[in-house]
Amino acid sequence: METLFTDYLPNFVSGLRTTLLLTTFAFVGSLVLGVVLATFRISPIAPLRAAGTAYVEVFRNVPLFSLLILVVYGLPEIQVDIDYIPAVIIAMTAVGAAFACEVLRTGINAVGADQVEAARAVGLSFVGIVRYVVMPQAIRDMVQPGVSLFIGILLSSSLAGIVGVMDLTAEVSYINNREALGLTTFLVAAAMYATIALGAGAIGARVETRVRVRR
Repeated sequence: METLFTDYLPNFVSGLRTTLLLTTFAFVGSLVLGVVLATFRISPIAPLRAAGTAYVEVFRNVPLFSLLILVVYGLPEIQVDIDYIPAVIIAMTAVGAAFACEVLRTGINAVGADQVEAARAVGLSFVGIVRYVVMPQAIRDMVQPGVSLFIGILLSSSLAGIVGVMDLTAEVSYINNREALGLTTFLVAAAMYATIALGAGAIGARVETRVRVRR
């Protein structure tokens, strides 16, 4: 056990930093793309609704493992070269956005129809209704589901090692292969993942208390 922290602390720090980098960029990207997709799905324009629905149905049902392989090893086959870390972030964002869209739709459905009708009555366009009435309330209603999305993206980042990115899980596997410490190494990594997830949950609870829409 002592060997872990005397010889491999830099590995844990490096792996944790990479995991947080992947998770943060993929989470933010998922939210941004999720807002666009959710807007498409409630749009009065049929092709946009169809495009949003098709995206969600495809990427919500594609295993991240397969998508990682396609992005990292498939794109170079068509002369699109992307470094490993950006490629992993793109794959994680593509899948995360599909779930972010559905989380947002849940919040959108909670917005009363009377508010939308009132917005139309004062002359707001569809974009104005979405921007000033629907999305602000939907986003405030998605704090806890958003935390669950963040945790899901955090845990999915553990697949980055399969394409050679040294995230926390990959570093743990490397350490375990060298030292054969068995479950001990993975318990340390599990504690790190759990600490991040519990921290996100606590922050989410505090934010929700402050911004929750009272109806």
